[in-house]
Amino acid sequence: MSTAYLLIGGNLGNRSANLQKAVFNIEQTCGKIVQSSAIYETSAWGLTQQPAFYNQALALSTQLSPHGLMQALLSIELQMGRTREIKMGPRVIDLDILLIDQLVQHTDLLQLPHPSLALRRFALLPLAEIAPDLMHPILQKSIQSLLEICPDQLDVQKLSTVA
Repeated sequence: MSTAYLLIGGNLGNRSANLQKAVFNIEQTCGKIVQSSAIYETSAWGLTQQPAFYNQALALSTQLSPHGLMQALLSIELQMGRTREIKMGPRVIDLDILLIDQLVQHTDLLQLPHPSLALRRFALLPLAEIAPDLMHPILQKSIQSLLEICPDQLDVQKLSTVA
């Protein structure tokens, strides 16, 4: 079993319902979610002229290989109506693998750890809520430490806690 740390998000439609549906689909196809962060709202990053995002970090216990997990997440995105017409554009759902254990991997389909993790407050803040002491396998810094030195100053607002 591996522990995969995911960031799920979206900025189209009923954002809360879309996150709930994604969590359900992930548990049906990928493994057991063992931790969930609160939901956070963030202005769009990169392509900024679009609705704000809801984001949530998940810790997933899975038997899938990294490639198998990525394929399953891409399938869930497709089933939920994700299109990839505009890079960094609006989306119903976005399912990213941030880390899997301490694995470092670079393929055409997947880079681990996520190459932009240390640069994105909207990913670090929810991840630090559930795994502050988790070490980045390349930078050799904890998620909490990376959050404290993150150059991204985009406002990230905590909306809710998870029951």
